[in-house]
Amino acid sequence: MNWNTLSSLEQIEMIRKASVNKPQVIFKHSTRCSISAMAKNRLEKSTPPEGIDFHYLDLIQYRPISNAVANTFGVEHESPQILLIRNESIVYTASHMGISMTELEAAVNSVHNN
Repeated sequence: MNWNTLSSLEQIEMIRKASVNKPQVIFKHSTRCSISAMAKNRLEKSTPPEGIDFHYLDLIQYRPISNAVANTFGVEHESPQILLIRNESIVYTASHMGISMTELEAAVNSVHNN
């Protein structure tokens, strides 16, 4: 898994704009939560679909950025949480044990086919 660290407010706008050309994923991770650690581990053991940028947000260290992600995309904050952004909007979200690369890939394929 090749994570891009999300650590600045400016990156949110860059991710939003980049989503017009290719899907963007934000994984919001709590370094203090065992469920979040399991979700991250499952993602990292899976083969990610090609053509997607994956962004990692340590929401303990960067809580204001996590709040800005929720506000920018109009999604309720959860932890852990995965967000799929396409054409500047959230097209898929999952949290806790619902986070899986298989489900994410199905969502990506669904977006590409529509």
